[in-house]
Amino acid sequence: MQKKHFKKEAKAYLLITLGMLIYSIAALGFLVPHKIVGGGATGLSTILYYLSGETIPVGIGYGLINILLVGIALKILGPKFGAKTVFAILVGSVLMSILQPLIPEAFVSDKFMSTIIAGIFAGLGISIALSVGGSTGGTDIIAMIVTKYRNISAGRMLMYCDCIVILCSLLINFNIEGLMYGFVMMGVVAFTVDFILTGRKQSAQLFIFSEQYELVADRVSKEIGHGVTVVDCIGWYSGQAKKMLFVVVPKNQAIDVLRIAKHVDPNVFMTMNTVMGVFGQGFEEVQTIK
Repeated sequence: MQKKHFKKEAKAYLLITLGMLIYSIAALGFLVPHKIVGGGATGLSTILYYLSGETIPVGIGYGLINILLVGIALKILGPKFGAKTVFAILVGSVLMSILQPLIPEAFVSDKFMSTIIAGIFAGLGISIALSVGGSTGGTDIIAMIVTKYRNISAGRMLMYCDCIVILCSLLINFNIEGLMYGFVMMGVVAFTVDFILTGRKQSAQLFIFSEQYELVADRVSKEIGHGVTVVDCIGWYSGQAKKMLFVVVPKNQAIDVLRIAKHVDPNVFMTMNTVMGVFGQGFEEVQTIK
């Protein structure tokens, strides 16, 4: 049991390292050479790098900013930061320090393409780290501190912090174009993280009304391999008792359920909704409740 736990933890730390490597390449290979600031501690360290006349490397700045924020947060919030978050910060700082001299110029000369590619790769790296309990720190920590004393969501506070960092990019690149690239970067990262972490977990919730509900339920259960719940209901207009089938399946299997129901009963009435997460047998486990 202990050996299995060790392997799981080792895999988590390796994935965090991989995520931070991808994140570092995104920043150093696409953003920093173009003076594009996309928010977070990496954005602040980019600003510091150019304001210092390129004497303070991005990796050093990233590490110093996060150490300062973690120190403040520990004093205000207490020990809420796990070892994986501290590990991710240290690995990110080391990787950026090593990679920056090896990447003297941007991989792509076009700034807009660099922004899009960097957003996708940064989002991928962040998602990998977050999926195993890691965090890139930075403005995440500021958001946690502020939300302790103010009635504001962490997500909104995080957005405000990143917007302020992007606006500070005017100190090194005084033009509106640079600001727009920063906001595009922020949007692409948010979309990528959301798509990877929650998009793949989306499921479909279907309500099926059919006179042949038993046959539909039987085929869905056998062919799709998911349970079906039969609910008693009454049509308000007709006043007739009906049977409704309640089905939850992964989104990619919803079309199969619709096909089966339509094949069994051409007059079937169905509704389908997207649900962000389904937890329990046959779906995701609830990781935060033990």
